[in-house]
Amino acid sequence: MPRLVIVSPCYNEEAILAYSARELTSLLERLIAAGKILPTSHVLYVNDGSRDRTWELIEELHRENHFIDGLCLAGNVGHQSAIMAGMMTARDFADAVVTIDADLQDDLGALEEMIDRYLEGYDIVYGVKVSRTADPLLKRTSALAFYRLQSAMGIRAIYNHADFRLMSRRALDALACYPERNLYLRGIIPQLGYASTTVDDVISERVAGESKYTLRKMLLLAVDGITSFTTRPISWIIGMGLLC
Repeated sequence: MPRLVIVSPCYNEEAILAYSARELTSLLERLIAAGKILPTSHVLYVNDGSRDRTWELIEELHRENHFIDGLCLAGNVGHQSAIMAGMMTARDFADAVVTIDADLQDDLGALEEMIDRYLEGYDIVYGVKVSRTADPLLKRTSALAFYRLQSAMGIRAIYNHADFRLMSRRALDALACYPERNLYLRGIIPQLGYASTTVDDVISERVAGESKYTLRKMLLLAVDGITSFTTRPISWIIGMGLLC
């Protein structure tokens, strides 16, 4: 049985934390009772420089619930870096790490299936969105357009996958060797080369609060994702310059 750590980045999530902790605790208890994970498994909330009471609530939850731990970053470093910080902290004492956003829009049933795939021998299990009807139209349309653009540029990535995934310790050790600072984990992780598979992820409505991924943040992430893995945009610019 593996020791599982669920890494959950948080930015101004005070409205959802109590619900999130309750649901993840219930999931861990169910998996422990089924003999799929060790009783020392837990949740690691990563406070990404929140401006509300997020960190205070994480501290309260930690005192009341032995399944809850917290990591407080010095400032707001961004979603990708917060996930990376959580995974690199957890890899020292976890056999497997699952990353999931604190709003729990991702399918917790898929998380349980990820554990099953890990027990079958897979080092990386991706949650792939099979339904995005719960997402706003703009987010859904822009995300699908970006995935197609990545594919057209030859970037190796998992279609319709965000950051809901399981990674084994050895996969995390390999990820730790990458020196990138402008992180785009959705492009780096498929390059690791370990045995991987996917599970279906049905997105649900947010229970409370609102998404912190603004259009600006999505565009910046898209730019990082494209410029970090392909030189085609530079080639296109040179070609258009010569043509002009």
